Amino acid sequence: MADNFDAIADSTRREILTALLERGGAGEITAADLAELVGVTTPTASKHLGVLRELGFVSAREEGRLRYFHLELAPFDALQAWLAPFVGDGFAESDAAGGDELAASAVDDTAVFAAWAGTDVGATIGRTIADRSYQARTAFHGASEKVAHALPDSVTRRWGNKA
Repeated sequence: MADNFDAIADSTRREILTALLERGGAGEITAADLAELVGVTTPTASKHLGVLRELGFVSAREEGRLRYFHLELAPFDALQAWLAPFVGDGFAESDAAGGDELAASAVDDTAVFAAWAGTDVGATIGRTIADRSYQARTAFHGASEKVAHALPDSVTRRWGNKA
């Protein structure tokens, strides 16, 4: 889940996702065409599309040398489900509705994502997760160093790695 937030924390990736969302039923698009829409180089768009594809946000169909990309909504459902307790009852109620109401709300969900993609919410959440992840790694590394230095010489000699 953290990888998903890291991916959407990047403003270029959010622009790519928004461009794909705005295409809606218009079909697939190549990296070069998407790069032109977003205002980046084709290699930059390809790099970001690779990250998004790896995480399932987009999928691609290959035809000759070209790849045609389109938006996949399943990862957004997972993000929505995870965020629901933090956002409030609005998302939870739409999930609890079920049946025809849930199907009818698919358009509303798309509008919610479109509104969300244009804000800094993804960047804020992604940055927060990245910061917390870094803090945890740093704390773990620091604790490991302290433990290694606190070990008696007999233990470090036995294991062959004097810190």
